[in-house]
Amino acid sequence: MKLSKNYKKALELVDSKKVYSIEEACELVKKTSTVKFDATVDVSIHFNVDTTKADQQIRGTLILPHGNGKTKRICAITSKVEEAKNAGADFAGGKELLEKIQKENWFDFDVIVATPDMMGELGKMGRVLGPKGLMPNPKTGTVSPDIAKAIHEIKLGKVEYRLDKDANMALTFGKVSFSTSDLVENLRALATTLLKVRPAAVKGVYMKNATVHTTMGPALHVDLNA
Repeated sequence: MKLSKNYKKALELVDSKKVYSIEEACELVKKTSTVKFDATVDVSIHFNVDTTKADQQIRGTLILPHGNGKTKRICAITSKVEEAKNAGADFAGGKELLEKIQKENWFDFDVIVATPDMMGELGKMGRVLGPKGLMPNPKTGTVSPDIAKAIHEIKLGKVEYRLDKDANMALTFGKVSFSTSDLVENLRALATTLLKVRPAAVKGVYMKNATVHTTMGPALHVDLNA
């Protein structure tokens, strides 16, 4: 694949043998963006865990101090429709919205939140919502009796993190337009959270490899274990 001039220039700024600190990586990643639009800033991490063991699964949520720059459209499945709308839900309703999803293949939203009383109906749609990663789950805070709080946290910048079967994790933690300090605070918040949930069975290095990169930009190795 032929590299563009801009990409080559960006690549010259990166020392492929160096493992950058969080502060260094967040400063440099802004300089290595090669696209004209406001690119996302992502982190990719490979963990030293055995994903086949239940006690080494890593999954949860956190609120990034400055959000991740993505506006999420929220669909609230609840009997508390007015409360959900007042909290900022883009769509709110009960069975009628589930029927719309099923009959019209309607997915004009990014996340579903629900109150516990609606989980019986949502459970029937597991085959539709599950593969798309849209099934609400109490562990991620998308099922809650306090629907307003759940919506508010997502709007504030709540994100889900989870491993894939190969012990990899990828997450967007900002945009190139963010200040370096905001990117640092977001990435440090993620690193702190991940270190807190380190499985007791893990020996040695926990996060074996981590890189920070922008959309179509070069990857920088970063130390998140510190």
